[in-house]
Amino acid sequence: MPDPMREVGKRVATARRARRLSQLDLAAQAHISLSMLRKIEQGNRAPSDDTLDAIAAALGLDPSRLVADRTRTDGRVRATLPALSAAIASYDIPGAPPDRPLTALEAAAEEAQGWRLGAQYVRLATAAPGLVADAAAALHSAPPKERARAASVLFSVARSADAVAYKFGARDLSARLIELMRWAAPRTSDPLATATTAYVRTEVFFAARAHEAGLRALHAAIDAAPSPREERTSAARGALHMRAAVVAGRAGDAAAAVEHLGEAQRLTEGLRERVYAGTSFGPDSVRIHRVSVAVSLGGDHIANALEVARQWKPPEVLPAERRSGFYIELARAQLWTGQYDHAFASLKLARRIAPQHTREHPWARESAATLRRLKRADAESLTSFAEWIGAV
Repeated sequence: MPDPMREVGKRVATARRARRLSQLDLAAQAHISLSMLRKIEQGNRAPSDDTLDAIAAALGLDPSRLVADRTRTDGRVRATLPALSAAIASYDIPGAPPDRPLTALEAAAEEAQGWRLGAQYVRLATAAPGLVADAAAALHSAPPKERARAASVLFSVARSADAVAYKFGARDLSARLIELMRWAAPRTSDPLATATTAYVRTEVFFAARAHEAGLRALHAAIDAAPSPREERTSAARGALHMRAAVVAGRAGDAAAAVEHLGEAQRLTEGLRERVYAGTSFGPDSVRIHRVSVAVSLGGDHIANALEVARQWKPPEVLPAERRSGFYIELARAQLWTGQYDHAFASLKLARRIAPQHTREHPWARESAATLRRLKRADAESLTSFAEWIGAV
């Protein structure tokens, strides 16, 4: 059984060398002593949470990439959820203005969005309660000319916080954060905020397996979305079509799924792949959703997912969360077609790209458990992975 303390040390040293930093450089950037860093890398000292956060920040990583202990990482995220719940309890009640100016909150909201897209959930969860509380206070205390800006910040941080709540199983908290987004959307003066809320709200229908209702909600959102006359509006409508395709696939409606994918593909014309209004959209995102839809539909459609994967791999410019999701979906398709070694390789790749996203994904956990049952002879590495993901 690996020693968690030594595993942390090895991961710190590996990440440091990959960035061509000396121990002295990293110690200085993390504001810790050189002696402490050496002991951590040698596995002779366990870093505190604050020290681990400082090292991870200096390396540009989420702390979850350095921790071998699932319980420790997950516990840190879940420990923040009561504070997040308290932060949104009074979002519509005016209070004292925040200490941070609006410009600083805008920068913090942008950083939180990057953590969300990069699946850096520990960093996001740690910052989210204070950021949500400050953003709500900023909205209530802002002068009239700045209220739309402040509302946009609150909208953005609520969406980022929702990613943590939803992925860590706090579904009631997630629903409340989505309601906060719906409340803030008309106050942003951004016509795309309502479309973004509809995109995120689909999580509620996924959790309830209410796919037909979710599809109706997305159809209404598509009809109400601004006409696709420029990049942002085309991307907003295209993202809704991608989402509708996935919902239709889970509902078993192949015709609707294909129609929505076609519309999403059409809306990528002239657009480069990038993040629009907090959502990645473009030709690569549509390809990933083709795989997701094919896996949801199952049966003969699985061949379509495997064909996409044979011809194309998600580029590194895509957000880590989206890339890891591709390999988690691909692993399911490979598992169902008897390609057990390929399925395990896909799961390991998903973990390398976004470990926390992979570990919290129920399909990744389910695939790992199934592989372990089917391939007991390959015990050591597969069992280690299954223990890491919580499939045993």
